[in-house]
Amino acid sequence: MTQTKILAVILATAGAVAATTATAQSVGGAMRPMMSFEALDTDGNGEITKAEMQAHKATRFSASDSNGDGKLSTEELLVRAQKRAAKRVERMINHLDKDGDGMLSQDEMANRGGRHGDMFKRADSDGNGTISKEEFEQARQHRGGKHRGGPDGECDRGGKMEQN
Repeated sequence: MTQTKILAVILATAGAVAATTATAQSVGGAMRPMMSFEALDTDGNGEITKAEMQAHKATRFSASDSNGDGKLSTEELLVRAQKRAAKRVERMINHLDKDGDGMLSQDEMANRGGRHGDMFKRADSDGNGTISKEEFEQARQHRGGKHRGGPDGECDRGGKMEQN
């Protein structure tokens, strides 16, 4: 019974990740659909059913389950994450590499604009040229705690640094 519950949680989590990933993917600051409607509408009737979405999720899960045991190990999840990260990095370089050298300079990273724009200006909500603790916390909440890592560790869900 416990194994069934664990498997259900894993499948639900994998499905949520797959659905989120399929819905949108960040490309140069813009969101774009990952899957086309036609790819999800497998019977071609012009509507996506819950069964079609579940089949899509199951296919994505199976693609990550390299040993076919019906479970995703740490290694299998890491392989999937590394593939996604490699694709994202490639798109990022293609989008931002203005001099065409295949690498990103500090200037190219700093001038990326888009949704990144001038983070300081967005955080400085009162426009006085400084960021107060309150503005800092508001900006952090607005970002939803994304990209919590730091040079010497990663932040936990509460924003506290964990040492690597």
